[in-house]
Amino acid sequence: MSTYVIGDVQGCLGALHELLGAIEFKSGRDRLWLAGDLVNRGEDSIGTLRWCLAHDADIVAILGNHDLHLLAVAEGFVPAHKKDTLDEILDAPDREEVLEWLRFRPMVHREGKDLMVHAGLLPQWTADQAVALGRELEAALRGPGYRPFLQAMYGNEPRHWDDALQGQDRLRVIANAMTRLRFLHPDGGMEFLHKCGPEAAPPELTPWYDAPDRQSTAVRVFFGHWSTLGLYARPDVIGLDTGCLWGGRLSAFRLDDGRVFQVPCHARREPKHHG
Repeated sequence: MSTYVIGDVQGCLGALHELLGAIEFKSGRDRLWLAGDLVNRGEDSIGTLRWCLAHDADIVAILGNHDLHLLAVAEGFVPAHKKDTLDEILDAPDREEVLEWLRFRPMVHREGKDLMVHAGLLPQWTADQAVALGRELEAALRGPGYRPFLQAMYGNEPRHWDDALQGQDRLRVIANAMTRLRFLHPDGGMEFLHKCGPEAAPPELTPWYDAPDRQSTAVRVFFGHWSTLGLYARPDVIGLDTGCLWGGRLSAFRLDDGRVFQVPCHARREPKHHG
């Protein structure tokens, strides 16, 4: 039995099948951690969700920003973006089944010294606190009153964490950090404009994982979301969004021994819209 962490699929079901072949995945034996953004922009988002439902016992799939966006679009709170490819889900006969399954996915997953989140963690958060805050947002999404959160989800404020935050502001900060974060300002505020790699960013911006006094260093954090960062591996953080959607690769990291598996992807999208 092996466990693999897989970066952003975004509906690229063909590449996912190729990667599963490369790792010789066997249902009932191996486990997959999927780092969020299961859907959108790729060639078969509905097929990806159907595959996940069929293999629910084999996978842990967390929510990314594109997944939350799908849920908000499905409720009619925001229009789809021009480049979205969500109609195949919204028009599907099993729409309600796949959307409900998606809404019940976790925000963060932790096993021992390994933690997976789609984008990042704020520096004030310990691993235990991140899990607890993820549970708060999961409770809001899974409960009967989930629509108010989806309706109020969009927006960049507040940009700073405060333990005293309440209501939709508190949930929005949690969601933004866990599904959108790349850089921090010198004052610790989240920055959402720049989607480039660290080497091309303004010098005052710091990648979230390099924040001074980051409190989550007790675990190894796996994340996706940052395709311009590419494969990024060091003892405390592993970035696995290798730009499959943009014609890059789809990557898997085997927890047992740290081996990385990659397959080329055949999507061709304009790279300036990474994210």
